[in-house]
Amino acid sequence: MFAKILIANRGEIACRVIRTARRLGIATVAVYSDADIGAAHVAMADEAWAIGPAPSRESYLRGDRVIDVARKSGAEAIHPGYGFLSENALFAEACSAAGLVFIGPPPAAIRAMGGKSEAKTLMEKAGVPLVPGYHGEDQDADLLAIQARHIGYPILIKASAGGGGKGMRVVEDPATFALQLAATRREAKASFGDDRVLIEKYLTRPRHVEIQVFADGFGNCVSLFERDCSIQRRHQKVIEEAPAFGMDPKLRQRMGQAAIAAAKAIDYRGAGTVEFLLDADGCFYFMEMNTRLQVEHPVTEFITGLDLVEWQLRVAAGQPLPLAQEELAVHGHAIEVRLYAEDAGRDFLPAVGRLEHLRFPEPGPHLRVDSGVRQGDRITVHYDPMIAKLIVWDETREGAVRRLRLALGATEIVGLATNVDFLAAIAGHPAFAAADLDTGFIPRHLDVLLPPPEPVSDTVLGLACLGVLLDRRAAAQREAGASGDPYSPWAQCDGWRLNDDAHDILSLRQDETDIAVPLIYRPWGYELFLSGGKVEARGCLQADGRLAAELGPAHRNVGFVLRDGGVSLFVDGRRHHLTLVDPLPSDEPDAATGGVTAAMHGIVVALLVAAGAKVTRGQPLVIMEAMKMEHTLTAPADGIVSQLYYPVGALVEEGAQLVDFHPEASVVDEARRHSPPLTAQEV
Repeated sequence: MFAKILIANRGEIACRVIRTARRLGIATVAVYSDADIGAAHVAMADEAWAIGPAPSRESYLRGDRVIDVARKSGAEAIHPGYGFLSENALFAEACSAAGLVFIGPPPAAIRAMGGKSEAKTLMEKAGVPLVPGYHGEDQDADLLAIQARHIGYPILIKASAGGGGKGMRVVEDPATFALQLAATRREAKASFGDDRVLIEKYLTRPRHVEIQVFADGFGNCVSLFERDCSIQRRHQKVIEEAPAFGMDPKLRQRMGQAAIAAAKAIDYRGAGTVEFLLDADGCFYFMEMNTRLQVEHPVTEFITGLDLVEWQLRVAAGQPLPLAQEELAVHGHAIEVRLYAEDAGRDFLPAVGRLEHLRFPEPGPHLRVDSGVRQGDRITVHYDPMIAKLIVWDETREGAVRRLRLALGATEIVGLATNVDFLAAIAGHPAFAAADLDTGFIPRHLDVLLPPPEPVSDTVLGLACLGVLLDRRAAAQREAGASGDPYSPWAQCDGWRLNDDAHDILSLRQDETDIAVPLIYRPWGYELFLSGGKVEARGCLQADGRLAAELGPAHRNVGFVLRDGGVSLFVDGRRHHLTLVDPLPSDEPDAATGGVTAAMHGIVVALLVAAGAKVTRGQPLVIMEAMKMEHTLTAPADGIVSQLYYPVGALVEEGAQLVDFHPEASVVDEARRHSPPLTAQEV
């Protein structure tokens, strides 16, 4: 076994590898960019080395710098994690040339599966079933359009070198094929440096089922069973579970054998995942093989009781697989969800910001939390917006779903938008409970999963007011205690009035609605006047930050966070955010600006129009990219683009004005204002 390894990655996968290495007595070396100097994986490792600026192309994708650190630190092997250099055959070869062990498959295997088109040709020869499609070398746009018509719409355009849901477009009819092809090629070039594509028949209601395979250098290869990854959004996995519900043992065996055949066809070694589409009639089709560990590997670990990172280290060190196929078995059911910094209510735009408050449920035999961030860390535009993975296990799927709902309800995140409520809505949907799953689950149920915001309830409003009042009282007591006169009446926070009840009004805002709550101070607490009537409220803020409250006859213990005038409450498994309204008017002028503004922090990747262009409503103007996702900004109306403020490659913040845009009516008015009056003859 190795004495020291380097982890050429960041975030939760780097932390994951460090934990396993530490258990095995292996020293670890972390690498970090300028943006990650204070990251969790840097603090966890035995030593850490800087490798460059924040952009990944200048740091985590610089294989030469990673290898240089490995040499200087005395590491014997490099674990690439997933993403970045994990499926880079040139990097694997460079490791070998430097006398380092690449903890992954041979470079030839990476190359064989790195191009989707070439991989499908290999799988066809190996007898692995394929989705009908075109994956030839000729990339002429007209030929691709002909092939698409021959396959039959709807079709799927995929980046040949793609992965992780990037570079994929569903095309419903021929009219939009050229536009979608150009967009896929552009995204593929930017993400993978390769704009080749392939075309496949788009199956309307398939399940996405993948097989975890493992091979060693002695000719042994096993299937560690399947995972169902059908819950997806924009071809990116959102929820994964193992085993696939309702999987017939014979079908499991057939798919496992096909996956092993795929691995053996390329002389595979290490951890890999063979991904299939599964039809309702039991037919399955090869999609691709990921030549690395997958984000969703913890569900396989839960149902098999294995540590797949340990298996990776043992195989890379020249040891045989620890177990044979007949020694492997499935026990129970596991489900994983990916917690992302994204705003589900704004078309899932990535969110950036500081994790002001971060609390996960307590891990145990039924729950695992994999995360690479801590409270106080920042989510930036430079990397994937994943905050954590929650993984639950139980004897049955029904029990696992129940535990998933509880785990999501106990997760508290404040500081930026997340998808926690969206995940909770999926976990609570009857179709999910019934395992009625396919890749169209989210689009089909989107209206239910993203309902319009509801008015704040009296319970939530009362808890928010009580929390604010208790926080004010605690702050006043702290200030008084630190002063020279701790018993001064000016240090009291009881709303005292001469010849009157001690009363006040708290104003809170939900979205754009202000809600005024009159209240009276009492010796035992407060009387709050809510829409449903008067409610007696008392309680205390606990040392762990939770609010212990009595609202009338009801006793509640809820998460409560007050930051910069924002009140966040975690009640009955849901997060509620209100803004405390300052009763004094602000002297600041409105900062509203005209034109088209950035909907998120990100990088300008394409300008689709020039200054002076006349455009129509909905016409694409600018394409931005953040955290592996493109977002196209369109014209809000017919009009003229008078100015573009940022060039391609510029890093812009949310709300920054990108385009000075004049709607058609204002353009006409402006032209009339500057035109000379018509003469009688002209009239």
